[in-house]
Formats: sequence, C-alpha cells, structure tokens
Amino acid sequence: MAADTGAARPPSDLVPPGERGATRIADRVVAKIAAQAAREALPPLPAEAAVPHATVVVLPRDTARVRVHLELGYPCDIGAHCAAVRRHVTERVDALVDMPVAEVAVQVERLHPAPHGRA
Repeated sequence: MAADTGAARPPSDLVPPGERGATRIADRVVAKIAAQAAREALPPLPAEAAVPHATVVVLPRDTARVRVHLELGYPCDIGAHCAAVRRHVTERVDALVDMPVAEVAVQVERLHPAPHGRA
C-alpha cells in the first residue's frame, strides 16, 4: 500500500481551462478561413471567376504559412488587391484561431477582362 504524501492533485474542475490540454487546428480549417478572408478582401468578382482558395502549412510554434490562389477582374490594381488580401488573411486567421501568420503568398491565376462598355 502506497503512503499518502498529502500532495494530491487538485480535481480537474479546479485547474484553469487553459492548462488542461491543447487545441490543434487542422491545416485545412485554417485554409478555409484564409480563403474566406481573401473573398472578403476583394471587390465582387466577375461571374466566370473562380472563388479564391488557399493552402496552409502550420509551422512549429503554431505559426501559419498561407498560399492564396485567386482570379481578378481586369483592369485593376493587382498590387493593391494582393496587399489587401495579405493584410485581411493575416488579421482574420490571427483573430479567429489565435495563430500568427508568418507569410501570405498570393498567386493570381487569371485575369478576367471587363465586358465592353464597362471599365
């Protein structure tokens, strides 16, 4: 029979929630959040444009590296749209999953010209 040392562990309901375990957010979940954030950052896309999609790799120390693929209407300020996507993806991922984003690479897959009579 083991001797009681008096150093019993406290019941789990007395341990603060943040100290009870760990939460792991799957890469695909972060990718869905990043893709939605990219859609939010862009003006309405032409009807034939594919919606943005993202891939994510979660690095050690729970930091995300994001790649967003998107299509844009043309003419537009491509650099400004890409900067807005990078900024918004970084903010939303950090806010929703408390995960810092080390990098957001934006890849413009296609430009869709505006129909005649529209600029």
